[in-house]
Amino acid sequence: MVMEVYGVMVSIVVPVYNVELYVAKCIDSVLEQSYDEWELVLIDDGSEDGSGEICDKYAKEDSRIKVIH
Repeated sequence: MVMEVYGVMVSIVVPVYNVELYVAKCIDSVLEQSYDEWELVLIDDGSEDGSGEICDKYAKEDSRIKVIH
């Protein structure tokens, strides 16, 4: 059974810690979804690689993406 839901905001929360090699693929997979009523909250827990900077770059490009450092 496929249920179509419109007008419902979906929050996607992703923990981020030293995942520089993977975080862009994760974010891109959310951006490619056909449903567009969402917000993506990326929680960077003190990454020591470039993960936080990658998250910030995406947040500057799309207002639905929020980053918490």
